[in-house]
Parts: sequence; C-alpha cells; structure tokens
Amino acid sequence: MIHLLSRASCRSLIPYLPNSRAFSTSRLLRNDPRLQNIGRVIQDEYATIRDHYAECLQKHSIILAHGLLGFDEFRLAGTAIPGIKYWRGIAEALSRKGIDVITAAVPPSGSIEARAEKLAESIARQARGKDVNIIAGLDSRYMISRLKPTDFNVLSLTTIATPHRGSAFADYMFESIGPSQIKRIYNVLEHFGFETSAFSQLTCKFMQEQFNPNTLDVDGIKYYSYGASLVPSSWSVFAASHGIVKRIEGSPNDGLVSVASSQWGQYQGTLMGVSHLDLINWTNRLKWFFWELTGSKRNFNAIAFYLDIAGTFPI
Repeated sequence: MIHLLSRASCRSLIPYLPNSRAFSTSRLLRNDPRLQNIGRVIQDEYATIRDHYAECLQKHSIILAHGLLGFDEFRLAGTAIPGIKYWRGIAEALSRKGIDVITAAVPPSGSIEARAEKLAESIARQARGKDVNIIAGLDSRYMISRLKPTDFNVLSLTTIATPHRGSAFADYMFESIGPSQIKRIYNVLEHFGFETSAFSQLTCKFMQEQFNPNTLDVDGIKYYSYGASLVPSSWSVFAASHGIVKRIEGSPNDGLVSVASSQWGQYQGTLMGVSHLDLINWTNRLKWFFWELTGSKRNFNAIAFYLDIAGTFPI
C-alpha cells in the first residue's frame, strides 16, 4: 500500500528555522535538539583541494555505498568503453591518501531492507572482519540497527543529504500522480526489471511513523550527518523540486532533501550553494566553465569534501 501524506502533515514535521515563519511541530520534534537550526554554515570551505590531508591517513577501511538509483560502475558497452563510476574521482582520491576504500553496490531501487542485506553481504565479502567507517544512507542505518552484522565492525556512519525524515518531494509526487497511475508506472518499471519498493519508503509518513521508531541508533557507533542548501537558477534541473520542498517544508534544501530531514546524530553542518548531484561529484563541468566566464568562482569540490570528512572518523 502506498503511503500518502498531505502537505500540511509534512510541513508539521519541520522544525523552527532561523529567519523562517513558524510552523507547528510534533512533540517528538520539539524535543529533538538536532532539529532546531541548520547548524554550522559551510560556505566555500571545500572549493579547492588542499595540498595536505595528513589526518586522512586512516588505518580503518572506508565504505562508500550509493543511494537510491545509484550504482558502483555503469557500463554502456561491456568492457569496450570505460565505465561510469558513481563516486567519480572520490574513491581514487581517498585511496591515494593511503586509505583502504571499499565501494559497495546494492539494488538501485529495492526496498531499504533488501538493500541493507546486500550491503551487509558486500561489506563482509570485501572488508573481511575489518573495522570500517561507512559513508552511506538509510540502508546502512537499517543494517547497523536491525541486521547487526558480525563479519565486520562498524565504527561510524556518515550520511550526506539523506532523507532521515522523508522527502516532501516524494510526498508531492505520490499525491500528484495518484495511486492508480502509480500502479501503472510500477508495472512498467517492473516489466523492465526495476524494483519499485524503495519509492514509497521515501515519504515523510513512512520514515516518521515506521522506519525511525524501529531503526534505533546503536550504542558505541558514532553517527555523523551533513545537509546541503541550494538556491537554483531558473534553468537548473532542481528548480522545480527545490521549490516544492521549500514550499511544503519551509526548509532550505539541496533540490531533493531538506536540511531538517538531513540531520542525524552529530550534525556537522550545512553545505551552502550545493546541489544533490554536486555531493557525489557529478556536477557538469560546463556549469563551472560558464560560472568562471561570468566572474564567479567554484564554491564546492566533492573530492575536497570527502578528503576532509575522512578526518572526522574514529581511527
């Protein structure tokens, strides 16, 4: 059954943010100190790669696990043409700093539960009993909390623009398309081999009422998180979705996930002027070329960001 949530209900999940109009909040969120503001504002801090990252010489493995509709490496023509990597340049940059990097592949659109099982299998196969620090999302939270793997030892989980409390954009799409049309779309996707379980799990209702209450943090494991805020241009691919999330949640967002929903554990701060695609180094280089022509400077480099956050992990 598809869970639907009205815009008013989703709006009630959002905390009071600086310089924003007041919204009513549930008792749970009023008592949650993590959701009272956007935390540390991170502006231009990761615009360029520094010469030295001595703190990144980790002795533990770092796990990179993709999100919804992600992949490890996508090949259009077998081995004839180099594949497209999800973590473009990021895994290689970490490896050059002496870090053991493991990329884990999970079903692109499977349920959180199914993805978590595959994630645990992938890490166990590659980590082989090691201590690991994970950069991932909801799949990892479920894996740590519910599956409790013993083939490796999780020291920390860092999530980046992860919809811990759901996405208003997901709610909007389900409401706009309607249950009958959603079923038809699912049938088409499943005909071509795509799983569809993950989509309804991104709604605010599912995350707030089912996932979070049953997926508790594990003592002894450190939880870190980052959010991102974008003010897109009118021609940006995120222009429409950003406006929808902003209107419903009243929260800054990266085009898909609000800052409020991104906060979990020790909130490390909000990346300003950064989109959801910027975060995995998929920003079109043409964008930065035109920015420079107009006198603007590049404000974010995903590789610099991941090199820096590697230093926050337990060593």
